Amino acid sequence: MTSPVLDGLGTPRSRLSPARILTLGAALVGLIAAFFVVTTQTAQAAEVVVSQGKPATASSTEVAGAYQPGEAVDGNAGTRWASSFSASQWWQVDLGAATAVSRIAINWEGAYAKAFNIQFSTNGTSYTQAYATTTGAGGQQSIAVTGTARYVRINLTERALPIYGYSFWEFQVFSGGPTTPPTTPPTTPPTGGTRLLSYNKPAAASTWQNDVNCNPCSPDKAFDNDPASRWATSSTNGWVDPGWISVDLGATATISQVVLQWDPAYGKSYQIQVSNDNANWTPIYSTTNGDGLKDVINATGTGRYVRMYGTVRSSTYGYSLWEFSVYGTGGAPVNPPAQPADPTFPATRLVFEDNFNEGAGTKPSTAKWTYDPGVPQNGEIQYYTPNSENAQTDGQGNLVIEARRQDYQGRQYTSGRMNTGSKFSAQYGRFEARIKVPKGNGLWPAFWMMGEDFLSGRPWPYNGEIDIMEVLGRNTSEMYTTLHAPAYNGGGGYGQKNAAGVDLSQDFHVYAAEWDSKGIRFFLDGRQVFNADKATVENTRGPWIFDHKFYLILNLAVGGDFPGPIDASTPFPSRMLVDYVRVYQ
Repeated sequence: MTSPVLDGLGTPRSRLSPARILTLGAALVGLIAAFFVVTTQTAQAAEVVVSQGKPATASSTEVAGAYQPGEAVDGNAGTRWASSFSASQWWQVDLGAATAVSRIAINWEGAYAKAFNIQFSTNGTSYTQAYATTTGAGGQQSIAVTGTARYVRINLTERALPIYGYSFWEFQVFSGGPTTPPTTPPTTPPTGGTRLLSYNKPAAASTWQNDVNCNPCSPDKAFDNDPASRWATSSTNGWVDPGWISVDLGATATISQVVLQWDPAYGKSYQIQVSNDNANWTPIYSTTNGDGLKDVINATGTGRYVRMYGTVRSSTYGYSLWEFSVYGTGGAPVNPPAQPADPTFPATRLVFEDNFNEGAGTKPSTAKWTYDPGVPQNGEIQYYTPNSENAQTDGQGNLVIEARRQDYQGRQYTSGRMNTGSKFSAQYGRFEARIKVPKGNGLWPAFWMMGEDFLSGRPWPYNGEIDIMEVLGRNTSEMYTTLHAPAYNGGGGYGQKNAAGVDLSQDFHVYAAEWDSKGIRFFLDGRQVFNADKATVENTRGPWIFDHKFYLILNLAVGGDFPGPIDASTPFPSRMLVDYVRVYQ
């Protein structure tokens, strides 16, 4: 199925692309699989959460009446406990009776603890230490412990974010199942520091999808370090439990962390397992409360093979992962392509510039710009003319993109669109333009970027789109900033409407984005109006697909679903003036 490319908040852009959707209407096939791959820890099924809904107390809360201790044991991954902003804190749950404890699972918020210990007590007075660390890394942490306790306490002593306190979404105490998983000594000693072990390694899965909606969603796509490609179980015989995907690390490794970036078809109950022979599997982590999106699992184990083994799906669909990353030592790792270094802001090295200082009537330089003619798919009514007929310099240092009432190729309106595709693209830096936008119902000026791989055939939104500025002529006191990706696009794009505080059509204003490996910050006249933080996006919306090169686009649209129709008051010709476009790194 295809759909229009959507841009802004719910408006189709002018390019066609396959939309990523889950296959609908296919019948679930067969019975639940008749057998499970044998593991060495079949007792894992007996493990139960014993802390949910039990009384909890803490040294403090961040805000009176909010982030209460009990919100970490309510079974809701959207609520959390948070402490006051100091280093020495504690949190405790009363299990109600002495209980054999086998495991602790902590789902940390961003304010996690680098140093903490877990203590057990049967009377609430005398405590014994069950676990301690000074190298906590946050995320979803699974800790194998042994002991009997009525009270389980976590003492927090060093913050990851010194200006905040501590916070976790859920603190789960388990009873039953395995304690410390058995391990087999590695065949070769691990060497070097912790690193990504799974990139470009051979992969296998219970099934995989290859049809018009996911073509192909093979197992290797979860290990290609490309968050815009994914693995999914087959829509014809894979929407059943169990479902699994595994990777061969090439040699025995010591695993310290696994990161899963789920598609909406995620595992509610699943295990991370390791194996030395690809036949006998040992669990090193399990959950029955998976909530999708990004799972950072700090679990240790030894093996050549690592597997996600799903036993309960989140929906009637199957299992799907954008990325499955394994970190540790040993193995036979392959280095992924190196990413550029983050720029230091304010960035000062000019890498692209057009000041449009040519004489009046000069068309944009074809050494810098590509003319982008044609009929858009946005419900717009203009035709973008070729050879930049609607884009020329005015002799006063400005590019003029002009929308006209003009018969052309069966349409009654024309305008201009141009981009730096195949001329200039960049990853990271400050991208800015000084622009004066037109006012009028149905007018839609924009300054935006598209992922360079669109030019080589990757469809939207898998290539990614960054909208630095969109203004609707019906209300020029507002601007829009939006990101579009497979998991969030069109009306569900990640962004917001920003109050300008002035009428943007009355003068020039500087629209900019500062972009690095941590995210993209958007600015209007030097004032930050929106921050798209990479970690937040991954944990709340889906994979971050913007760590590659993008090219620049300028255009002035007429009409369409987003800006609405023109009317008798819309002025023609209408002009979008661009003083300059610059990129710094």
